[in-house]
Amino acid sequence: MKRKGSRFERDLIEELWKNGFAAIRVAGSGVSHFPCPDIVAGDGKRFFAIEVKMRSSLPLYLTEEEIEKLRRFSEVFGAEEIIALKLPRKKWRFFKPEELGETSKGYRIDDDIYAKGKDIFDLKGLKQIKLE
Repeated sequence: MKRKGSRFERDLIEELWKNGFAAIRVAGSGVSHFPCPDIVAGDGKRFFAIEVKMRSSLPLYLTEEEIEKLRRFSEVFGAEEIIALKLPRKKWRFFKPEELGETSKGYRIDDDIYAKGKDIFDLKGLKQIKLE
């Protein structure tokens, strides 16, 4: 993975730890012969296999192979598969593969799908309370 990408992975790991999840980065996730996500995280009740993506703008395209590898790992490991997306000056958004748009070669996250993405509180099964 590029240096810049690994920085975003470490940032997400820090965010997950701050919100009650244990999380680790999977070394060599992009070059392994076996399917493996970028991050594995859990809180003792739920476990996530996370593919991390960072883009300067939308749409984000994912290949069918990327999603299939994430699904295979998640099935064997017993985790929920998640795509984490970071856009500049925005908070992390999280998506399940079935929430992605389909293309002829795979999947995409466009503006409409991005707007429906989950935040860290949704991952925890909590609703964010806004104080006014």
